[in-house]
Amino acid sequence: MADLHAINDAINKRAGRKLLPSMIVSFLLLGLIFGTISTEPLLFFVLIWVVIMLGVRELAHAYRTGGIELPDYALMIAATILLVATWSGNTQGLAVSAALTIPILMVFLLLISQKDFIKRSTSAVFIIFYLAILGGFILLLANDPDGVKRIFTLVALIACNDTFAYFTGVLIGRHKLAPSISPKKSWEGLIGGAIAALIGGSFIFHSLFETSWLVGAAIGLMAVITATCGDLIESAIKRDLAIKDMSNLLPGHGGIMDRLDSALFTAPAVWFALELIARYL
Repeated sequence: MADLHAINDAINKRAGRKLLPSMIVSFLLLGLIFGTISTEPLLFFVLIWVVIMLGVRELAHAYRTGGIELPDYALMIAATILLVATWSGNTQGLAVSAALTIPILMVFLLLISQKDFIKRSTSAVFIIFYLAILGGFILLLANDPDGVKRIFTLVALIACNDTFAYFTGVLIGRHKLAPSISPKKSWEGLIGGAIAALIGGSFIFHSLFETSWLVGAAIGLMAVITATCGDLIESAIKRDLAIKDMSNLLPGHGGIMDRLDSALFTAPAVWFALELIARYL
């Protein structure tokens, strides 16, 4: 037992987070995701809405730490309009609501105060794009006759990459991937995640969508790139604002954004890949 504790402590120290709480939270999140999408898609929408609202609040709070004041309620209203429009109108709803909501939000911020307008407006637009527009593609995946399969594909590809990149990096990671942005990431971890995602993508797309193994492998590799980029972008935001975590809401993970970052970049790519498969393969 002492040896197990020692191994766990070593993993926690090297990975920079506690493994057991992280695993418990991950399983609870998976239960919520698949419990809602398989029971009632509208419940899944509500779940994603809550997650996005928490993300908006986290980012707005992080901005305040960096000296950028933004009204939470305005950002939440704008994000809600985008998400509702996406759920009810699919890609057309997402596009039209984005084209209308973002200019209105900018005008609203100008009416509140002209001070630091460029800084405040660009920061607000970034939050809406980052969370509501990219997050809207999660809803586009779910709001489909094959919504359960599509969400499973998104989650499975991210899990393959994150899980195996994590353990490979902890066990044999030596060469830093982006030390100035995310010191814990290694090339060995990236390769480990890529191998798992290639295998997982091949199996998922061949068995669930009846496509070639090579197509699944290519999409798995794509998910590695998007998930890694999403993680690095979120790390860059935290470094720029001089904070370690967006919040401490999720034990072993940090904040909502620390779990959502990979999905925000991967969901549009997976949606696009599935649309191509449906039309041409």
